[in-house]
Amino acid sequence: MLQRTMMSRLRVVVGVKRVVDYSVKIRVKDNAVAKEGVKMSINPFDEIAVEEAVRLKEKKIVTEIIAVSIGGKKNEEVLRTALALGADKAILLTTSDEAADKIDSLTVARIFAKLNAELKPDLYILGKQAIDDDSCTTTQLLAGILDIPQATFASGLTIADGKAKVMREIDAGRQELEVTLPAVIAADLRLNTPRYATLPNIMKARKKPIDTRDVASLGVDLSPRFEVSTVAEPPSRAAGKKVKTVEDLVNALKTEAKVIA
Repeated sequence: MLQRTMMSRLRVVVGVKRVVDYSVKIRVKDNAVAKEGVKMSINPFDEIAVEEAVRLKEKKIVTEIIAVSIGGKKNEEVLRTALALGADKAILLTTSDEAADKIDSLTVARIFAKLNAELKPDLYILGKQAIDDDSCTTTQLLAGILDIPQATFASGLTIADGKAKVMREIDAGRQELEVTLPAVIAADLRLNTPRYATLPNIMKARKKPIDTRDVASLGVDLSPRFEVSTVAEPPSRAAGKKVKTVEDLVNALKTEAKVIA
C-alpha cells in the first residue's frame, strides 16, 4: 500500500487523450475509423477531469496539476488545451500514431504506474472512459497496480484532511464514498461543466514547454493484447410504421418487431 504524509496542498495528475471530436460523424474506412482530415480534440471526460483539478486549485487545495498524454506528436494539441485550461505542466510520452491506437487500458495503467514514483501525485483524476474505445477500465487498473483506493463515476468531489469524499451516480440512486489519499478518481459527465479557455491562457499555453519522452524508455510492453477484427458503421435505421390502434401496435411488436411475447 502506498503511504505518504499528506500536505496541505496536493499534486494532481490528469490523463488526456486525443480522440475524434464528439461532434464529428464517425466514418469507417479500410476497416478502421477514418481520422484523416477529421477534427480531433481532447477526450470530453478528460476535459472534465482537468476542470475538476483546476477547481481544486482555485480552492487552494491543489498546488500543481500535471497533464499526461500518450501518443504521437499531434498529442501536443490536447496537452496545450490542458495547459490553457489551467494545468501547470505537461508530459507527452511519444509513440507512433499506429502504435498509440493499439495501446489498451492495461498498458496505459502500467505507463502511469511507472511515472508514479517520479511524480508522486496525491491524486489521479482521469476521465471515466475515452469516447473512442469506451473501455472504462483505466482508473480501476491503475488503482489495482498501485494498490491505492479508487472512486469511479464521480459526480461530486470534496477533499479535506487527506481524504476525498466522492458522490457517485448508481442504478439505485446516489452513493457517497470516502477514500484516503493517494487515490484514483474517475470523472463522470455530471462532475462539472468545463469552462472555455481564455485567449490569454491559450496564448500562454503555446509558449509553455512540454516534457517529451519516448514511452519505450519506461520499459512497458506496448504489445497489443487484443486484435480488432472488424470495424463497421451501424446499419441504417429502418423507416417507422404508423398504426391506428393499440391492438395494432401490440400485434406489430409481437409479430413484426418480436420484442414482446
